[in-house]
Amino acid sequence: MRITHGLFIAATIAQAKRVVENWDITYVTTNRGLNQPVKRSIGVNGQFPLPIVKANIGDTLVLNIHNSLDTATSIHTHGITQRGTNYYDGAPFVNECGIAPGSNFTYEIPLMQSGSYWIHGHTSMQNYDGLRTPFIIYDPNDPYVADKEYLFAVEDWWPNTFEEIFPLLISPDPNANVFANPPGALINGFSGNLTKPMAFEPGKTYRIRLVSMMSLPLWEFAIDDHELKIIEIDGILTKPKTVDVVRLAPAQRRVSVLVTAKPSANMNYQYHITMFGDFLPAIPDVFPSVFNGTVSYSDKAPLYVADSIPSGFINEISMESLNYNPAFVPDHSIYLNATSGFIQDGSTFESFNLVTYEDPLVPAIFSALTTGDMALNPITYGPQTNSYVLKYGEIVEMLLWSATNLPHPLHLHGHNFQLIERGFTNDTTGEFRNIVPLTKFSPLMRDTIFVPQGEYAVVRFKADNPGVWNMHCHFDWHMGQGLNMLFIEAPEQMRQVIKVPQAVIDQCLAQGIPTSGNAAGNNAYNYDAAPNLSYLLLDNPLSA
Repeated sequence: MRITHGLFIAATIAQAKRVVENWDITYVTTNRGLNQPVKRSIGVNGQFPLPIVKANIGDTLVLNIHNSLDTATSIHTHGITQRGTNYYDGAPFVNECGIAPGSNFTYEIPLMQSGSYWIHGHTSMQNYDGLRTPFIIYDPNDPYVADKEYLFAVEDWWPNTFEEIFPLLISPDPNANVFANPPGALINGFSGNLTKPMAFEPGKTYRIRLVSMMSLPLWEFAIDDHELKIIEIDGILTKPKTVDVVRLAPAQRRVSVLVTAKPSANMNYQYHITMFGDFLPAIPDVFPSVFNGTVSYSDKAPLYVADSIPSGFINEISMESLNYNPAFVPDHSIYLNATSGFIQDGSTFESFNLVTYEDPLVPAIFSALTTGDMALNPITYGPQTNSYVLKYGEIVEMLLWSATNLPHPLHLHGHNFQLIERGFTNDTTGEFRNIVPLTKFSPLMRDTIFVPQGEYAVVRFKADNPGVWNMHCHFDWHMGQGLNMLFIEAPEQMRQVIKVPQAVIDQCLAQGIPTSGNAAGNNAYNYDAAPNLSYLLLDNPLSA
């Protein structure tokens, strides 16, 4: 019997439930079991690892937060598009004010997506200090069926807090060494040296979810003599692609692979998780570091020994989303050069197009909702937010440029975008352009893209989600140094569909943050109080 789409939706709603998580966000002094000094970290309910959050499509996630910190906090459900609930996206001074110290706040988020996601702090780089956990949304009608699944969430753990490392990041001192105290690796919340076995049975199929919660390094996953069939990237189902290794960057990517077990149990195997980065200094047993676990078929079977561990990129340009959606035709294109620069004292900051981000005095969502026609002017949101105002329904193309010596995992809130093209910034002839077919092909969709140093990427998305959305680098260091910007999407439609809950406004009032006017809190063309810095300098003025 064929079930109609309408009946399926009705059944999903009928089965939906409220998934309630009660989090007391607290300081925890720990080294997470690693061989490094303890630091003041940010955990939940006084402990690590944070609880893994699981739900089904159609549920409502209810996050009851108490803030026991001495500063504001906020929670971002990474990859969740927040349609109609922009005020729960968790970006302070963008679409909320954060949660005041000592106060309570509840996020109520309808879950209309399925896949592999994660939840993390979005205030003052609290993600870097430990406020992060996987978030899995199941779909009972998922076309990819497995007998069992495993989860690997991998994160780097630094002995410095972000507050401690930030002065070194921006320091004009050429001898400042941000890698003097390198990180360790955590796998599912514990030391990478404590990997647990995966039990396989002959002939069965296993779904392995890989969630990258890194703040800086890359990592790879492989299983000796087993193929990995990619079926999901960033919560979007893909046409199957068989690889022998999956490489992940911070926030990019979340990947599900299907692995078919061997037909017999006469051998055991190893899986490998490697933390590394060709843009990072070589530090013995850190960059790279390899963590091995057992794929166990039988307690009595010998261990298969591989000659080497595979390594390499996935050719994403060749991959397609499962649901057919041909390449968007852009209405206009935006050039975004992710680059570093200097201020007059020689301090280093990150930027898009040499504009380093600073928060406005009024959260941008309130500026969009309260300034009338002025909401259509990007300057309303302040010169340091590097805002672009988008029309409802238009197709936006972004040329993401990374010509410096550092890569950038760039994350767009509120959207999934199509990957259209990759290439090299020094390719002046176009000989090495790698472009998806523009017909009869469904480009890969995702919410975060890793742009290696010396390369560029072209992505496209449809501006059909009214709200205020960040686009930023997910290297926590770079985000803290200002590699962030805003899209003000369809402000006229925002006023029709977005009604900010009183609880969000109350958090602003409790912290003395205005909730109307432009970036400076004015209802006229007066921006004098808004943060306004000069463009960054490409050359260090202290070297002149």
